[in-house]
Amino acid sequence: MRPILFIDRDGTIIQETDDEKIETIEKLDFLPEALYYLKKLKDETDFLFVMVTNQDGLGTDVFPDHEFWPVHNFIMRLLETEGIHFDAVHIDEHFENDNHPNRKPGTGMLTSYMKGDYDLENSYVIGDRSTDVQLANNLGCKAIYLTSAYSAADTDADLKPKSWKQIYEFIIASNNKAD
Repeated sequence: MRPILFIDRDGTIIQETDDEKIETIEKLDFLPEALYYLKKLKDETDFLFVMVTNQDGLGTDVFPDHEFWPVHNFIMRLLETEGIHFDAVHIDEHFENDNHPNRKPGTGMLTSYMKGDYDLENSYVIGDRSTDVQLANNLGCKAIYLTSAYSAADTDADLKPKSWKQIYEFIIASNNKAD
């Protein structure tokens, strides 16, 4: 049974924007050292990498597909060229008020990971919102809550880092204890 890193996209791998919408390449910036430490985690651990992201209104007039997919595909290609392969990508397009079970912190789009074939006890959800911490609790994982200008540190996460270096060091140290 392999552990998983469930990793949020916006605010975790790439910078969150004031309007919380990245529909052009010009608005795209990666978090400092995110690529470097994601690559190290990929190379030095046996975690599966699973991206889990809420994209409010994707496919609607609010966030048309033609705005989202070119930027998202560019992000994924860039990650791949850096040797950072995601084993799966889960994107929920519902609005928060839809109360859809697929929307984080709901586990609707992640039920296949809850069937016992994965080591959820030693898995992590890495994100920048309280919903990511709630998702970790709902999945039976540990939570890493990346703090930023867009997040408050008032959660019960296992780690509240300000950098990818801290995330990397924590996971490596925790992984070595589990061996």
